Order: sequence, then C-alpha cells, then structure tokens
Amino acid sequence: MSLSHHDIVFKQFLSEPATARDFLSIHLPPALRALCDLDTLRLESSSFVEPELRPYFSDVLYSLQMAGRPGYVLALVEHQSTPDKIMAFRLMRYGIAAMHQHLRNGHDRLPLVIPLLFYHGSPSPYPFSMNWLDLFDDPQAAAALYTQPFPLVDVTVIPDDEILQHKRVALLELVQKNIRQRDMMDFVQELAVLLQLGFCSDEQLTSLLHYMMQAGETAQPEVFLQTLAHSSPQYEELVMTIAQQLEERGRQEGMAVGVERGRQEGLQEGEKRGIVQVARQMLAKGMDRQAIQELTGLSEQELSQLEH
Repeated sequence: MSLSHHDIVFKQFLSEPATARDFLSIHLPPALRALCDLDTLRLESSSFVEPELRPYFSDVLYSLQMAGRPGYVLALVEHQSTPDKIMAFRLMRYGIAAMHQHLRNGHDRLPLVIPLLFYHGSPSPYPFSMNWLDLFDDPQAAAALYTQPFPLVDVTVIPDDEILQHKRVALLELVQKNIRQRDMMDFVQELAVLLQLGFCSDEQLTSLLHYMMQAGETAQPEVFLQTLAHSSPQYEELVMTIAQQLEERGRQEGMAVGVERGRQEGLQEGEKRGIVQVARQMLAKGMDRQAIQELTGLSEQELSQLEH
C-alpha cells in the first residue's frame, strides 16, 4: 500500500469532528483530557509537516478551549514502517509552529498545544522516548536549561563603572546602554579610557563610531569626535578620518538639499508666473475681480498691480 493511502485514511477519520472527539477522549492522558473542552473542538486547515516529509508523516490540527482559553491538539501519524528516533523533537517543533501561527493571528499570549503521535508501525511497542529532553546527551542539563528563565544581559541596569571592567565587550555595552539616554559628550571620557586599553580593533571602532553618529545624540558631533581623538592617541588618525568622512558627507547632503530647495523654488516661481499671466488675461476680458481672486488665489493688491 502506498504511503498516500495511509495519509488519506488517517485524515478521513480524524477530520470528522465526532470521530476526533472520541479519539481524544479515549487517548488523551486524564490530566490533559481534564483541560480540554471537546465540545468546542474544531478542525483547522493548517499543516506543519515539511513538504519533503509529507510522504512519511501526516498531521491534523484541532483548536479548542483548554481551561477556558484557546488551545490546540496536534495529532501526527507516522506512515513509514521504521519509527523516527527524533519524533519527540518533531512533535515539539510542530507544536511551537502552531504557537507561532497563533501569535501571527493577532494573539499576544502563547496557547497550550498538545502534540500527540499516532503510531502503527514496527517494532511494537513504540521503541523511543516521547520526552524530547531524552534526545539530549545530558537530559538533566537540558531540563534545567529549557524549564528555567533564559539568561538575560540587561545593560540598562549595569552601572557604568562595572561595564568599564568588561574588557573587550565593555565598549559595546557602554555605547548600547547610553546611546538613547545621554548626550554622547557626557560619556566621551569613559569611551577614551576604554580605547586606551587597546581592546578594540580598527574595524570595530569604525563600525561603532558610524553607529553612534547615526543613532546617538550630541549638539556638536565634530567636537565629540575631536575630543575622542585627542584623548585616544593610538586611534587619533582613525577617528579624525571618520570625522572628515562625516563632514564631507554632511557637505554633500547639504548641497543636495540646496539643489532640491532651489528646484522647488524654481517650480513655485514658474507656477506663480503662470497664474499671473492667466489673471492678466482674465482682467483684459473684463471678468469679475472677485471671481479672478477665487480662481487664482491672488490678492486684491496683486490684481491692482497687474492693471498698471
């Protein structure tokens, strides 16, 4: 029998709501069954199995209320005769995909998703653990990692004095902490101290300074760069080169703005000349002055000047 026949019969049965309710009522563990309101069970059209794996696996997704909140059951069937050793990981992955879809649909809280494997292969009984943590070489370390809050580096609460001790990453942390909060001149000396330690490569400093000029705030960026350069002799040439590049860029942008402004003013002047010409023709034809004002936007004084 082809694998597609397995897929068809599986979905033919479990796509029927009454059959699905019986299936879940019988096979869900009691603790999970108690969470589910099977009367709210609804078949969803989504599938999370990768296209290249669909000959070997089929999935059916149901939405339902779980403890009064939106939830899902994801039933997966394995069609191949030899079971997949990492099936528990696949179930976790597809469950997270269902959560992601839930968020994309406008929700801002994660739903419970119950992954469930339907197995009818060989050998019997099913030979592998259904706990995805058992797929790690050290399940205890994995459990500690994935059931605890993830590590957080919140530079906003680290004192600057402590950041200055962070060696090669101190420069990045100091700038990222203060870039939105302070004028860059307020911490230029701390930057100079870190540069004097020699932990920063030319490429890193170049990238950092360009970032600061774009994202940071200071009334006089050229003074900031000059101060930093004079306080960091080993990087003085590099910093001043960047300052010159930024100055040249600003000059070119200023020229571009001037050209565009001149173009706009020229267009406005040309448009005004055209309006004046039309108004002069209207006056020559004896049209009502009030009507001419409304049509052209010219004032009474401007119309009077056209008559002389």
